[in-house]
Amino acid sequence: MTNAMNNSALSIEELEKMAGQVRRDIIRMVHSSKSGHPGGSLGCADLVTALFFSVMDIDPAHFTQDGKGEDMFFLSNGHIAPVLYSVMARRGYFPVSELGTLRKLGTRLQGHPTPVEHLEGIRVASGSLGQGVSVAIGAAIAKKHNGDNKTVFVLTGDGELQEGQPWEAFMFASAKKVDNLIAIVDYNKKQIDGSTDDVLCLGDLPGRFKAFDWEVLQMDGNNMKETVETLNKAKSLCGKGKPVVIVMKTEMGMGVDFMMGTHKWHGSAPNDEQAELALKQLPETIGDY
Repeated sequence: MTNAMNNSALSIEELEKMAGQVRRDIIRMVHSSKSGHPGGSLGCADLVTALFFSVMDIDPAHFTQDGKGEDMFFLSNGHIAPVLYSVMARRGYFPVSELGTLRKLGTRLQGHPTPVEHLEGIRVASGSLGQGVSVAIGAAIAKKHNGDNKTVFVLTGDGELQEGQPWEAFMFASAKKVDNLIAIVDYNKKQIDGSTDDVLCLGDLPGRFKAFDWEVLQMDGNNMKETVETLNKAKSLCGKGKPVVIVMKTEMGMGVDFMMGTHKWHGSAPNDEQAELALKQLPETIGDY
């Protein structure tokens, strides 16, 4: 499948500018709706931008629910919908102007992604934490059955991994050699109730995945160059008998100084003064909606 945009033409600098605009979108969206989850959305802006604008083989102009012939992405930690909506709109799945409708009654951009009213780019409702990896495994197995050599990506939060279902899924994926799957863990070590170490420590997370017989990579998810390089390396490891996981370190609230270093912005919307201050730290690079 041919991409609607020539991904190879996008430089790291251009990707960084897009991620900066995405962060600006996130603040404006969550402020306007007076609810939402800015912290994790800001932290994952570089990753999702890199996936949709550089790494994944996708064609927004010809989106299909079955994803045949293209890479697929699933957002397991669906509460960070603002970052996904911004990137998808900027990539051409739906009008950028629609970003202003986040969480409004009767709109397509709900607080958690859902394939409502033919919202292109969304294939499954998400946000019931712990389920996304299982869904992605099903999609990856379907691709294998259909002779489709494209890749399935899934993003999960570290807090989700305190549940049992993801680990059953991880065990299944390696046992069944689902090697067209790349899982990415947003390892910011923060969740709604505080530090993941305090709530339920995940211990040696890369070591746990190795014990589950996954191919394990690590990266700084707020360094665009490293993010793109690691994602491409992960794709190169597909088809070799093991699923691939990237343990990605990010900073919750990245780009806005008063939102960083704390879990308090996991699910809190900025007020007028806070939004204005945040936007001053996030210069407009592509153009506001």
